[in-house]
Amino acid sequence: MTSMTTSPETTSPVTATHQPDLVAVKARQQRTWAAGDYAVVGATLQIVGEQLCEAADVGPDDRVLDVATGNGGTAIAAARRGCDVAGVDYVPALLERARQRAAAEGFTVAFDEADAEDLPYPDASFDHVLSTFGVMFTADQQRAAAELLRVCRPGGTISLANWTPDGFIGQLFKTIGAHNPPPAGAASPALWGTEPHLRTLLGAGIVDLRIVRRDYVFRYRSAEHFLDVFRTYYGPMLKAFEALDDAGRDALAGDIRQLLTNLNTSPEYLRIPAAYLEVVATRAPAS
Repeated sequence: MTSMTTSPETTSPVTATHQPDLVAVKARQQRTWAAGDYAVVGATLQIVGEQLCEAADVGPDDRVLDVATGNGGTAIAAARRGCDVAGVDYVPALLERARQRAAAEGFTVAFDEADAEDLPYPDASFDHVLSTFGVMFTADQQRAAAELLRVCRPGGTISLANWTPDGFIGQLFKTIGAHNPPPAGAASPALWGTEPHLRTLLGAGIVDLRIVRRDYVFRYRSAEHFLDVFRTYYGPMLKAFEALDDAGRDALAGDIRQLLTNLNTSPEYLRIPAAYLEVVATRAPAS
């Protein structure tokens, strides 16, 4: 774990050489996450949201916002701890799944359809702002970070779970990108999984940044099982395969199988640790 005061002079490790059309990038991303059914994958990640709530130390009656909530896992984890919770996402179908989950577990969560880059809440509305593998996928990363800071009260926390570039998901996206490149100049979502980039995004808006590197372990019967689930339900992979011809799909599937084989840690089934950063940042006092 590291704990330190941020410096606004810190620069990003990557400088884009081409400015992308962020409106077009966002529209493409929204179509991607609406494809398939991310709720099938998101439900398996519940332990990450539970752990993030523990790291943020959320408690009864705290006002909590889960940004890019997906099917509501982290929002429901906060509600389980007695918080007053809202969850926001720009994919209506996922919000409906989140509402169904919350109702089934007997929790009240306000799920709102909105963009993480333009949150529909007043300044300093929340004690804790959370996001589990969510806000990292926004098109305009600096604007999204500014919104996290804006809606968090001074002294509150912004807590994130972000995949790392060198971990399994980072490598998976690199593998997909080799066959189906992202928009030119678009910043990689995995940059949110690096401390220097987090410091650049949050800058002088925070006074403390605590980071723990953790693993989420993917468990599937086999590489073929993983491929079948992700090609069917995980929007980024589904859309990547759709964009290729038959030969391209075979090549991408082969490279993903090889990655899975290389990283598998079990002789009996597919067991792949996937590194992510658990981030807890303390909002700076009002100036």
